[in-house]
Parts: sequence; C-alpha cells; structure tokens
Amino acid sequence: MPTLADLSPGQSATVTAVTGAPALVQRLYEFGLIEGERVEVVARAPLGDPIDLRVGNSRLSLRRAEATGIAVEPT
Repeated sequence: MPTLADLSPGQSATVTAVTGAPALVQRLYEFGLIEGERVEVVARAPLGDPIDLRVGNSRLSLRRAEATGIAVEPT
C-alpha cells in the first residue's frame, strides 16, 4: 500500500491508516490527519525532506520518516 512519502507534489490521496509511536499518532490526529481525510502534497524540499501537506484548510510539514507511517489511497 502506498504511503504519504510516495506521493509527488500536486497529488492528493485519502488517509487509510496512521501508524507509529503512540505520541506521534496522537499528535497527527490532533492536526486533523485521520483516516478518511483527504490530503494533498503541496511541496517537497529539494532532498525530499520535509514534505509540505494541505489537510483541510491547514498546512502541515512532516519528515519523510513520519510520512512513511501514513498509508494512503491516491485519488
């Protein structure tokens, strides 16, 4: 299954699962990154880390290691 780290700028997807350390998962939920939510990759740093996302009306930057724990279904 693809992860958020696999998407290119401009692509959007629906979150299907969030995995990782319990504190990280809780923090991502607080930012609105929950199962069923639509996310869009806005930009990626030149070396691929961090990844800039749009979640609802918010923007969020994640490290590549954190993004690999978020399973998505491209739309």
